[in-house]
Amino acid sequence: MSLSATEAARRMLDTTGAGGRAACMVVAHGPLAGCRLLAVRTIDGNEEILGSLGVDAADAAALDTLRQALDTPAGSDGLHTVTAGEEELEVYLEARGPARELIIVGAGHIAQPLSRMGAGLGLRVTVLDDRPDFATQERFPEAHRLVRVDFSDPFRDVPIHPGSHVLLVTRGHKYDYECLVRILGMDQPPAYLGMIGSRRRVRATFVQLLEEGVSRERLDEIYAPVGLDVKAEAPEEIAVAVAAELVKVRRGGTGASLRDVERIAERFFTETKAEATE
Repeated sequence: MSLSATEAARRMLDTTGAGGRAACMVVAHGPLAGCRLLAVRTIDGNEEILGSLGVDAADAAALDTLRQALDTPAGSDGLHTVTAGEEELEVYLEARGPARELIIVGAGHIAQPLSRMGAGLGLRVTVLDDRPDFATQERFPEAHRLVRVDFSDPFRDVPIHPGSHVLLVTRGHKYDYECLVRILGMDQPPAYLGMIGSRRRVRATFVQLLEEGVSRERLDEIYAPVGLDVKAEAPEEIAVAVAAELVKVRRGGTGASLRDVERIAERFFTETKAEATE
């Protein structure tokens, strides 16, 4: 079965956007150039193979490489050789894991700069709220998706996966709690789970979760209060603090000022002084 480039790209985007994985091989040159074989794996672990490299034996030989790419998409892209009997095909492999996305639960005034910051970081932004007048394209022009939800089951139509970054900025403790219970009960936790709120509000939420049987270890997975400590007050400042924390979670680092980490002036003048006394 032939598979067009357009169809392959659509299936890859649809699969990774829903938290799955996809890997595609396309013959690089020769009479079979352009033939492609696609493997997709949903978040539930269901696998589907589509298309063909043009030779049945090549398809069979390519499956192990495709499945390895599904397991570890990072670093899989590039030219590969598929051996089918006495024939060798040079193919280009492209693999993608779950799409990196930011799911903002709550569409209040803080959510707007958070949406802009998330989009600026290259995250696909989804905004959830139960108020149709709040989750609108006019208020969130950068958002990929706007979903009206019932906070008693907020993620029914929004899959959470290892590429998800979830921010709870709802208008009440009750809604934060219901969202947290849903996420903490999932088999696959998101890459990041943050909740805005004062120390008192966060403490009350944690006490309630502990009483419901959530372990202390699971509580440690929640970034709450959300963001780095920069004494942020205005919505835009809070969004900057949260965006910085998202980068820190992905890239690492201390969150400290680079001046204090590198100590360039201190090291330079110390070294200069030491040289002068020799």
